[in-house]
Amino acid sequence: MIHPTAVVHPTAELGSEVAIGAFCVIEARVRLGVGCRLAEHVLVRTGSSLGVGVKIDSFAVVGGEPQMRVHDPEAAGGIVKIGDRTVIREAVTINRPTRRGGETRVGADCFLMANCHVGHDSMIGDFVTLANNVMLGGHVTLGDHCFIGGGAGLHQFVRVGEGAMIAGNAAISYDVPPFATAADRNDICGLNMLGIRRRGFAADVLPDLKRCYRAVFLGSGNLRAEAAAVLAAGSFGKTPQGYLFLEFFAGGKRGFGHARGQRDRHAGDTATIDGLRPSD
Repeated sequence: MIHPTAVVHPTAELGSEVAIGAFCVIEARVRLGVGCRLAEHVLVRTGSSLGVGVKIDSFAVVGGEPQMRVHDPEAAGGIVKIGDRTVIREAVTINRPTRRGGETRVGADCFLMANCHVGHDSMIGDFVTLANNVMLGGHVTLGDHCFIGGGAGLHQFVRVGEGAMIAGNAAISYDVPPFATAADRNDICGLNMLGIRRRGFAADVLPDLKRCYRAVFLGSGNLRAEAAAVLAAGSFGKTPQGYLFLEFFAGGKRGFGHARGQRDRHAGDTATIDGLRPSD
């Protein structure tokens, strides 16, 4: 089902049951998986690859050139990959990587709401949701099952761990660990309790994550050192999720967000962090 006004390059590979709406442009060497649905006025640029059942709404641009002041001709060799069943809504832009052989990737079963931007070389996991107007700089990494609230902006090279949630309109320039909640300007507000419970983890996962969180964020202040010490001791992080939380602090280039509750207590506020008391 290809509308007569659509322009499809002869080298594009189209799976069965593909639907391409009016005034779409599908450039050279594009791959559309089985059952892809493109609404009117969608642009898919050279070398982009869409998995099975991907849906793209109007005025989205997949595979546009990296937004850089100095054009790198090598970027033309990079590709954009969109995973199976991902939904891309109106006016979303996803840029190709900066180097030949590089990749900008959006995983499977993701939902990118209207007007989101995914910068060059970004890597988005599976089951990720970007609410309206989310802005991801280049080289951003989002783990599986992340939720990024509307209007949030993430600095280039920021990592967000699996299952983390970022509040709407947040400004994030430091890494956010797995299963945590971040808000405002790099504030780590506690664990993403709702997301953890919805995942249906084993009963010992949440207590382990709470202990790991306290050990890192209520310690001396050097988060990387605290996490390494806890890992070495072997007392916490015994579940895969707890271990993933602690291991996260060994990597990255940008440092880590600060614990909002800890900062508030230093100012005389006795509020707990996401309901975590010293006895938990």
